[in-house]
Amino acid sequence: MADDLPRDDAAWRTRLTPEQYRVLRQEATERPGSSPLNDEWRPGTYVCAGCGHPLYRAETKFDAHCGWPSFHDALPGAFETKTDYLLRYPRTEFHCARCGSHHGHVFDDGPEPTGLRYCSNGIALRFVPDED
Repeated sequence: MADDLPRDDAAWRTRLTPEQYRVLRQEATERPGSSPLNDEWRPGTYVCAGCGHPLYRAETKFDAHCGWPSFHDALPGAFETKTDYLLRYPRTEFHCARCGSHHGHVFDDGPEPTGLRYCSNGIALRFVPDED
């Protein structure tokens, strides 16, 4: 973990809103359709709301009609993954490679060229528009 990141639970609670903490640090899921980022289509970069680590370029975003921001590719080194059996079947969960925060699950039902769908909690993201 990077030196400038919180090391304990209390520090993360101070750094994040209660809902961000629930998703990023406790692996919860936000309500579908609740993120304003569902409607964000400008050029830019999506970064981790916990630490600012770059995760996706805007051109990889697509509307999967699932209620969460979805992307067909992540930036190199953006995430680490693990298998999640919470729903009794295996799913691939992904976490920020820099701070370990939970972001969502990746599925193999996305568009070309990758065929992937990174289904992300919008509250776990921050959008940084490109400068004009």
